[in-house]
Amino acid sequence: MTTDPQQPAPADGGPVPPAAAGPRAGDATAAVLRRALRDTLVLLGALAVLGVGVGWFVAGLPGVWGALVAVGLALVFSGTTVVAMLRTLHAAPATMAAVVMGTWLAKVLVVIVVLALIRDLDFYHRGVLAAVLALGVVGSALLDYRAVSGGRVPYVEPGTQVR
Repeated sequence: MTTDPQQPAPADGGPVPPAAAGPRAGDATAAVLRRALRDTLVLLGALAVLGVGVGWFVAGLPGVWGALVAVGLALVFSGTTVVAMLRTLHAAPATMAAVVMGTWLAKVLVVIVVLALIRDLDFYHRGVLAAVLALGVVGSALLDYRAVSGGRVPYVEPGTQVR
């Protein structure tokens, strides 16, 4: 039996099909994830502008390169998980977990490889890179937290039936 009196229950007694259930919780979750991604992109854009300016003031061209590399790494590190979750939102939980874990492993490897490759190079300023990268990753995590804690995602999908 469904909670909507105008919507009849399926003949087999199973759950109400998603199209008949009205707005889905997945839509609310997608909105939260899109907000987190949008806020992260805005943060990293502002951080790029500010980091390049401060980097130029602190160390000249190496400071600019340090800020740009850091923003790129922060984008890879912070954006991939949200994008992976958006892409697998309606997949099975095991699929979503596998994709999110795989992208986490891939982004950690990318960050380690990039940092290892540029370790001995002197085209960037290490202090600017470290500061901008830390601000980008921590700021992104705080924005993700804000999006999730302020999101209105129901615990139960309306119109579904419990067996």
